Amino acid sequence: MPLEQFQAASHGIVESIETVIDGKRSAVVMALTVLLAEGHLLIEDVPGVGKTMLARALAQSVGSSVTRIQFTPDLLPADITGVSVYNQAEREFEFKPGPIFANIVIGDEINRASPKTQSALLESMEERQVTVDAHTYPLSTPFTVVATQNPIEMEGTYALPEAQRDRFMVRMSMGYPDAEAEMKMLRDRATARPLDAVTAVVSNEELISMIATANNVHASRSAEQYAVSIAHATRNHPGLRLGASPRATLQLMRAAKARAALDGRAFVLPDDIDALAIPVFAHRLIPASRSSSGGGIGVATSIPDIISRIVAETPVPLEPATGA
Repeated sequence: MPLEQFQAASHGIVESIETVIDGKRSAVVMALTVLLAEGHLLIEDVPGVGKTMLARALAQSVGSSVTRIQFTPDLLPADITGVSVYNQAEREFEFKPGPIFANIVIGDEINRASPKTQSALLESMEERQVTVDAHTYPLSTPFTVVATQNPIEMEGTYALPEAQRDRFMVRMSMGYPDAEAEMKMLRDRATARPLDAVTAVVSNEELISMIATANNVHASRSAEQYAVSIAHATRNHPGLRLGASPRATLQLMRAAKARAALDGRAFVLPDDIDALAIPVFAHRLIPASRSSSGGGIGVATSIPDIISRIVAETPVPLEPATGA
């Protein structure tokens, strides 16, 4: 897909989502960036700020198959992946696919399910396949999980394990709307549900083409080295017990390419990497000591500060971003 057509389509998706989500352009663009980078998105915030609404609006704005999983403490892994059922007529077992078999899977309140159930997503999120009863089934293309979770301080929540968090390309929060956006929400939703009017802006085939366009954005060797340098700095930082994984570096570059394409560029700039370093890295890192953080809020604020300092101290490459 030509870059001009890509931009027109992406603007249409953003405008479609913004008919439902008011005053959150940065969150909308970030969600689209993850989708175009073939990543998975984790939206963490307090109840009632539009986490699920954003996920549903994104899903309805593209013509792809969509399923929703409501995570609860009694949800079982088979409720996600599917189960083999004995067919008496055929005298053999028949696989009944679960809701994971869709292009966009909305996982609502993922951290209300047990760690055993959360682990059912590990294979599908990384390998784009599901193994049930020794049989492997490929998932649809594209495949993206958009999960929401409440802060771990909320009652009835389980912290996501490190392996699970590392499979999410980006973790972001919504935040409260400003007064003007909240007033508009009161008027628009007094007698109607804006989500009901959201229709697909692009087909699934067009979305696949957009993903290919984003993936083909040029990343120079110096830009790649810049991303690697930031990742290595997190692994050697005295304030961190666990740094960014190689998967995190790979996802940072994929997200940077999608961001460049959304900005109308065919090449990655260091600014793309700088802007995405915190959303891509923060949820994967573990501080060296939790004693001074209070266990929750302090950790969330201190790690972005460390990443910001690392980015500021990492030399910016001098080679032209367009490369040779």
